[in-house]
Amino acid sequence: MPDNPSAPRPVWRDPEFARGARDMTSTALGIAAWGLLTGIAMAKSGLALPLAVLMSLIVFAGSAQLAALPLLAGGAPLWVIWATALCVNLRFVIFSAGWRRYFGGLPRGQRVRMSYFAADLNYVLFLRRFPEPPPVARSVPYFWGGVALNWIAWQVPSMAGLLLGERIPPEWGLGFAGTLALLALTYSLLTDRATWIAAGVAGAAAVAAYALPLKLNILVAIAAAVAIG
Repeated sequence: MPDNPSAPRPVWRDPEFARGARDMTSTALGIAAWGLLTGIAMAKSGLALPLAVLMSLIVFAGSAQLAALPLLAGGAPLWVIWATALCVNLRFVIFSAGWRRYFGGLPRGQRVRMSYFAADLNYVLFLRRFPEPPPVARSVPYFWGGVALNWIAWQVPSMAGLLLGERIPPEWGLGFAGTLALLALTYSLLTDRATWIAAGVAGAAAVAAYALPLKLNILVAIAAAVAIG
């Protein structure tokens, strides 16, 4: 039986889906390196493997995961762990507000599903592709193409790090490689004077408050960056 021409085309067959995935390949290697490092960090933190896998799948935010791990290992109060993860992920509120211009008219259930997959660099690449809201028939497939590749580029190396973390010697220097990957990703987001100033203030505040317990210098850095931003 021939295909029904009036039937909706699957999103993965749309040309914009392929373009979204193709645009994301430029950052996939850095994301994979950071995902691997995060998986190794979780494996070496003492967190049980099932919980670590669940954390990777549910939280799906490397910076929040890495910020929470030393707090979990150090027996920090639950409210400190939650507050740290919340502050680290506050940027997603800004991203979501920006995406609302494009997807605000979609059903709530669809927007909830999209919010899980939303990520930093997907937002940057999305705005480069669509500076102004186009028809959702173009923007939605592009969004899914980018976030699908991003999710795979993160989760597969993260799971590999979880399974192989204890076998990877520290002499390999993956921690430093992951830090360089994160710096590269961060640098790509510094596009104007305001973001450069906010990043500089955040770095200075993090160093100045380094002696605080429970990695609270992260919260200080975030608060300083938000205030100056």
